[in-house]
Amino acid sequence: MFDALRILTLLLVVFAMTPALAHALEFPGKLRLSRDAYIAMQPIYYPGFTIAGVCEPLAIISTAILLFATPSGTADFWLTLVALLGLVGMHAAYWILTHPVNKFWLEDERLGGFSAGFFSFASAGAHQDENRPMNWTDLRDRWEYSHVVRAGLSAVSLVALAAFA
Repeated sequence: MFDALRILTLLLVVFAMTPALAHALEFPGKLRLSRDAYIAMQPIYYPGFTIAGVCEPLAIISTAILLFATPSGTADFWLTLVALLGLVGMHAAYWILTHPVNKFWLEDERLGGFSAGFFSFASAGAHQDENRPMNWTDLRDRWEYSHVVRAGLSAVSLVALAAFA
């Protein structure tokens, strides 16, 4: 049963890492896009990449269960703890850095049901500041670099779990 949990956890981490890694790999090419091309392209990610987002909380839960089932003080325990912290950091980076900008990219899109609620939740961070005009490159950079951070954190988690003895 323990081995099945380890395999499930590894798979969930891979599935959680995949969208962030895909975004990070697109990063150099997307920096070459004009404002109009970049803004026109951003909505293509929805809903496809958001569907994969369900793996992040599942990976965190599975890793937490694996941590609880691993004898404390062992190397495997510490590796699992590192993996859990990486996943929590990845998820936090989404809510703090990425999610607020998503609302800006999607403001002209007609979203319904779950998507409308999800993208409106806690999205105050990308609203226009009266003292400073909105600069699309600031939003682009925040969104793109946030995915590089998320890919790095998820890679740390994957390596820690893969190193599990």
